[in-house]
Amino acid sequence: MKHSVRDRFCPPLLLALAIGCALEGAPAQAHELYNEGETILNADLEALFAAIRSGENYALMGNRDKGSSSWREGYIKYGLSGSQGLGGNGTLYGAFNLVSSGTWGDGDAAGITEGSERRTDVEDAYLGWRSGGLFPWLGEDGVDISGGRQMIVVGDGFLVQGDPVNFGDVDLGADFDRGGAYYLAARKAFDQTAALRLGGSEGWRGDLIWLKSDNRAQAETELAIATLEHVAEPGTLGLTWIRGLDVNQRFAEIMGLEERDGMDTVSLRGSGSLGVENLNLAGEYVTQDKDSGRENAWYLEGSWTFADVAWAPTATYRYSRFSEAFDPLFYGFSRGYGTWFQGEVAANYSGPFNSNSKVHHIGLKATPRENLALGALYFDFDTLDTDRGNLGGRELDFYVEWMVNDHLLISPLIGFYQPDRSAERSGLQLGGDSTNTYLQLLVGTFF
Repeated sequence: MKHSVRDRFCPPLLLALAIGCALEGAPAQAHELYNEGETILNADLEALFAAIRSGENYALMGNRDKGSSSWREGYIKYGLSGSQGLGGNGTLYGAFNLVSSGTWGDGDAAGITEGSERRTDVEDAYLGWRSGGLFPWLGEDGVDISGGRQMIVVGDGFLVQGDPVNFGDVDLGADFDRGGAYYLAARKAFDQTAALRLGGSEGWRGDLIWLKSDNRAQAETELAIATLEHVAEPGTLGLTWIRGLDVNQRFAEIMGLEERDGMDTVSLRGSGSLGVENLNLAGEYVTQDKDSGRENAWYLEGSWTFADVAWAPTATYRYSRFSEAFDPLFYGFSRGYGTWFQGEVAANYSGPFNSNSKVHHIGLKATPRENLALGALYFDFDTLDTDRGNLGGRELDFYVEWMVNDHLLISPLIGFYQPDRSAERSGLQLGGDSTNTYLQLLVGTFF
């Protein structure tokens, strides 16, 4: 199931991220309606449409037959955001946005959407206060307090990157419909949040966060989160503690998430260049204390940019491992294709879904022009405990990210996914284990 960029992305992906996985706080793109004195009011508009075809279907929800699926998804996010200076006493800020979403056609290849979903609902509705220069020892805006319905991101998105599970009208014994647009993750904001952020952009900083999801596919999970980070030129080190406070038992039993209530998750992470130009290293280790025992997940990643070569290509290798019953919580799209949805087919329809697996990943990305990026991604998935099902396989994806102008993104992708096993042999692909050819075209616009 789909769960839900700050480093090493080229200009096209920076703007694509603003559409596909908006960062915390105010939208990245907005049309200024009013700017006078300390008062700013913006009109926000973000729209994304996808046309997708999968040559094979998957038995994830038990409602698909062998064969192919073709469908379309789309959403429009629209509303207002703004800020009000308080005469040297910091700044109030906030936003109110709606999202209208839908899925058309066959529905997705895993049967999570049926093609009949349509919904308009509130997405962002939050208020906050930033301290400006009131506490210079904490840095500019060293105190940031916010609450309401908003996007929350922790670290690299390995555990928390918003709330982007968007089920459709699939029959699971309860209503999980969130309006479709499953692949595009139209809705990402947590329903209720309170966040206190201390520290500036360098040195020591930390967060105290409470959040509650209204997403039934996430069992309406409630979490408490604390982070401590040190940010410096060579890199960032971070420590995170996440405590599961509550779940809706009815939905948790359907989705297999009962153990979140009382579950403790602790992670140690780091990323940076270590002072070496063109190098980036990243890693995270997570330990999870559940009623059934202790689980863990971790990854190590290295990338190098060949800055003196034409198109300045960046090569990446990453190894990640997720123990047999690891709960990946609210992971999401954090640094572009492949993080942390590993493989367009594997991450969304066929599995594995960042649990019971180890993954080798190789990526290559080049920038022929400032507004154009070309990329290739390879993933090798291996199941740890095959008694739970065998979702191993390999996937190769090729993509383009083209910012036609300041307001238009076009991103075609073709993928080839080869499962180790078919659904008849403990996998999920229906009708055999032949290679699936997957096509998608994303078009986005924003102001």
